[in-house]
Amino acid sequence: MSSIYHPTTRVLAVLELLQAHGRLGGAELAAMLNIDRRSLRRYIVTLEEMGIPVMTERGRYGGYALMPGFKLPPMMFSDEEALALTTGLIAVRRLNLVDAAPAIASSLAKLQRLLPDKLKRKLQAMEEVVQLDLAPSATPADKQVLGSLSEAVMQQSRVHLEYRAADGNVSNRDFDAYGVAFHAAYWYAVGFCHLRKDTRSFRLDRVLRVHALDAGFERPARFNVVLHLRKAVATIPRAFSAEVLLKTDMHTASAHLSDAIGVLEQCSEGVLLHNQSDDLDWLARQLAALPFEFVIHKPQQLRVEMKALVKRLANQLAKQLVKI
Repeated sequence: MSSIYHPTTRVLAVLELLQAHGRLGGAELAAMLNIDRRSLRRYIVTLEEMGIPVMTERGRYGGYALMPGFKLPPMMFSDEEALALTTGLIAVRRLNLVDAAPAIASSLAKLQRLLPDKLKRKLQAMEEVVQLDLAPSATPADKQVLGSLSEAVMQQSRVHLEYRAADGNVSNRDFDAYGVAFHAAYWYAVGFCHLRKDTRSFRLDRVLRVHALDAGFERPARFNVVLHLRKAVATIPRAFSAEVLLKTDMHTASAHLSDAIGVLEQCSEGVLLHNQSDDLDWLARQLAALPFEFVIHKPQQLRVEMKALVKRLANQLAKQLVKI
């Protein structure tokens, strides 16, 4: 059944029609809503009880109009909706889009103007004191690039990218964008790169130009952009390539290690962790926190770091025992 037949929807429809047309005859208005004059009168009474000033002209050819000069705010929000919008705007501010700060400030100001004083004070307090544990974007992303790629994802439309790599070299490629995500302090687009003939991820702050092409594509079903990014970032070549055998099953290993730490591979002896790291001391601490046994295959430096960690912990424990 269409929502127009719900009484609440009809009441709001009466209000919208009166705002749009100024004055409407009773018969004309009832015909627009496919209701009788008695039902229309009930809806008018409901609007009046809501505080909407409706002028009524009696008689056979009478009609209805809003009080001259009366204007509703462009939007009305419940307390829950206003709180959700405010929290969302505060979070977006941390994502560091180019030139977005004025729009966010303006949106918060407009939102507060529409609200009653009690809720307005609550939202002002939220804006001043609420802190979100979100890593701000390391490099601003251009909102035009973000918008163009998001639209390409939704329309499944191929684009042409001009891209500057980390080494400064500029390349051009056709690209089927599967999704856009914010991960590890950067904005990324993930999709099929026709230059490399493979699924690749591109940082948006390095995209110089996006040009829509007259070609479409089919996005893979259930493609997980964030999961792909985590694995891609975890496998970027770094100073040390580590391999550790985890004496457990895949489910338990996945529950205790994030996707960002590396790639997990099932094997006959357990689960192999493949990791790329610049900080072996950090990796040693992550391994030491695991509730199951493990065997370091490589590199030798990781074994050295693990021994140093064990020695530090033993010294700390000895100091604590002396104090007891």
